[in-house]
Amino acid sequence: MIAKILIELGGHSFESDLNQPIEIGITLKDGKGNPNCFFAPFPAFEPFQAGEFVGSIEEGSPVNFYDVKFNPHGNGTHTECSGHVFNNGLVMAGLLDIYFFPAVLVSISPSPEGIVSKKDFGEIPEWVEAVIIRTLPNGKDKLDKFYSGKDPLYLEAALLDYFAKKGVKHLLVDLPSVDPENDGGLLAGHKAFWNSLHGDRTRCTITELVYVGNEVEDGFYVVNLQFPSMALDAVPSNPILYKLNKL
Repeated sequence: MIAKILIELGGHSFESDLNQPIEIGITLKDGKGNPNCFFAPFPAFEPFQAGEFVGSIEEGSPVNFYDVKFNPHGNGTHTECSGHVFNNGLVMAGLLDIYFFPAVLVSISPSPEGIVSKKDFGEIPEWVEAVIIRTLPNGKDKLDKFYSGKDPLYLEAALLDYFAKKGVKHLLVDLPSVDPENDGGLLAGHKAFWNSLHGDRTRCTITELVYVGNEVEDGFYVVNLQFPSMALDAVPSNPILYKLNKL
C-alpha cells in the first residue's frame, strides 16, 4: 500500500512515507535483558496459576496467560506526564488528543561532566513540537544497560526551560532521566519543562530511555507517540519516527 503524506510546516513542504516506520522504543523483556534504572526490580513475566491451571503452553496449557510486573520508570522506554512530579491528578490515559507531531532528531556529545547543556543545542524551528535527543557515543549497550547507581548523563535544567519557552510539547531522550540520578528530590529539569509560566504545559510529555540506531540520520521527522491507556503518571511506550523529506 502506498501511504505518503504531504505536510506544510513553517512555509516549507515536506513528504513522509508511512510505509517506512522507525521504532525507537526498547522492547520490554522478562528478566535482566532490559535497562535498569533507580534500582527498580527487573520485569517479571510469569504464567498465571490457579489450582491445577498454569497459563503456559510449554507447561501443557491450551493458552499462554501471563501476569506481568514491571516499573515503567525503571525498566525501559516510557512516556510520562507532569503527574510524575506534581500532585495534579494527571495520568497518561486521556492525556493527549493527537498523537503525531513534527519533530527534530539531534545527536549531542555531552560535556566531560556528563551533562547535555543548552550551549550544545542549536535553534529550533518554530514549527517543531517534539525534540529527540540521541547522546553520543551511541552503543547498543543502551538496550540493556544497568544505570542504577552509576550517575548517568542528564540534561541541564536550563535546556529544559529553553524547550518550554520555545513551545516544545514532547521531549524524547535516550537517558534514564532528564535529571541527575541523585539530586535530593529537586527534579529541576522535569519541573522546568512543565513550568506553567510558559503557558499550559499539562498536555506535554517526556519520554525517556528511547534508543535511536546509528543508521537513523539527524533531521526532521514526524513522531507518533504510541502507548497504552493506563491511569499512571508514566507508561511503557514505543515511539515511531517517519522521516520528513523536504520538497
